[in-house]
Amino acid sequence: MPRKAVEQELSRDRILEVARHLFVTKGYRAISMRSIGQQLGYSHGSLYYHFKDKAELFSALVQDDFKRLGRLFEKVINQSPTDGMSKLEQVMLEFVSFGLNNPHHYEIMFMTRDEELLCYARAEQGRCLEMFSTIVRQSLHSQLRTEQERHHIPRSLFLSIHGFISFYIQDQVTFDEIKPAAAAHVRFLCRRALEEAAQSA
Repeated sequence: MPRKAVEQELSRDRILEVARHLFVTKGYRAISMRSIGQQLGYSHGSLYYHFKDKAELFSALVQDDFKRLGRLFEKVINQSPTDGMSKLEQVMLEFVSFGLNNPHHYEIMFMTRDEELLCYARAEQGRCLEMFSTIVRQSLHSQLRTEQERHHIPRSLFLSIHGFISFYIQDQVTFDEIKPAAAAHVRFLCRRALEEAAQSA
């Protein structure tokens, strides 16, 4: 099949979608380019028009997913607060929503244990944490008086949200199913962050 025809019929996004599901459900090492092609109904050679190998495909998955999460953060920051929540609360709730509504994305981004794969995720995780930390610092700038607070509080909030998402991903629930619990958790975390900052003042 000519390259142009393959590119038109088999999109990069479709390959990523199927590969993501297979990596999460079967494991990275158990999946080959051939098995991804079979799942798509194409020869594995068709995949090489988009990716040179499985590692490049996985790296593309990680980068695309983190970019998507980053765009969601930016969207919240650039819009007016709603529902009586602060922008920080909205960002944190958006993070929970992303994780629970996209569990396969989230597991690849934040729950990969394979050392070989962590090298693809670590840099993106770091950038995501720094973006989140910047949002926290901007939201709590007058309360965060020490360098330790500016480092510790954003990281603690991030890890607390990650723990919430990781717990509920196991139950395969959607964000809408546990939205009240998520909102309560976010309010609690923000209140605790403010209290801790006030105690250090």
